[in-house]
Amino acid sequence: MSLFKRLFGRGIDAPRTAAEANTDVVKLSTATERTRKSFFGQIAALFESAALSAELWDDIEALLVQADVGVTTTTNLVKRVKEQVRRAGIKEPAEARQMLHDEMVRILQEHELPINQTAKPHVVLVVGVNGAGKTTLIAKLAHRYLDRGQKVVLAAGDTFRAAAAEQLETWGQRVGVPVVSRGQGGDPGAVVYEAMEVATTTDCDVIIIDTAGRLHAKVNLMQELTKLRNIIRRKMADAPHEVILVIDATTGQNGVLQAKAFAAASDVTSVAITKMDGTAKGGIAFAIAQEIQRPVRYVGTGEKMTDLALFDATTFVDALFGRE
Repeated sequence: MSLFKRLFGRGIDAPRTAAEANTDVVKLSTATERTRKSFFGQIAALFESAALSAELWDDIEALLVQADVGVTTTTNLVKRVKEQVRRAGIKEPAEARQMLHDEMVRILQEHELPINQTAKPHVVLVVGVNGAGKTTLIAKLAHRYLDRGQKVVLAAGDTFRAAAAEQLETWGQRVGVPVVSRGQGGDPGAVVYEAMEVATTTDCDVIIIDTAGRLHAKVNLMQELTKLRNIIRRKMADAPHEVILVIDATTGQNGVLQAKAFAAASDVTSVAITKMDGTAKGGIAFAIAQEIQRPVRYVGTGEKMTDLALFDATTFVDALFGRE
């Protein structure tokens, strides 16, 4: 997909101005600063100072693993790039670096899924473990839609975690959007049903639904998400239109394991990676995309309400390698 379409979006994501798109580029660059100055900075330096050799590729592979790209993803990535370099007869490190760059972009782009962004209301189900930044992401999404003239309703479907509903209500007040809630211990299915009713009767554009982050067994998680999905579909047959999995970038390979568990338990359509600005191991984006074969859609870039960027693979990889 072209950079224009990824940054400007379509359907519920349109229209976007050039200024908004440029802001997302700046946010991604800022969020990856620590990664760029550490592991990927070292990779870039290797291509500038060393000739192509087995030792060079070994060093690059080690740095990619340290950056949380993951052993399997790293091994396959380096193997493909080395083969491309061999077939093309490339001797210059700069050309090999470009091939690595392009292959990393491909990893992030190859699993994109079509999303129905014309439905109204556009129903977004948000899943992920407690502590990943789910509630904050929901608030940022709500602010993003509201700022662009969309009517938003939030549903406090996480009734298991203490204070989860109250936290979402607080965020709703800050953002200025209504929150349907029944508090801790309430029936999440009833919350979702009521929120769907509110959304459809008030000409709402977007409904964002929070879900429980941790149930004591994966089968319980799967059953709960299936129940919520069925309730949503009673009101809207093709919903939810997005199931966004929230992963904390600072959790490293544990985040990859979480992604695999949630992908097995729910129909994840995309991933939002939070706290990217708080880690020097931004390679987790590649590991997750490869392991669960789903695209990264958003990146959390800071603490403020506006610190959320629409993800673009080329912009992200450019930022890691320090390109403007």
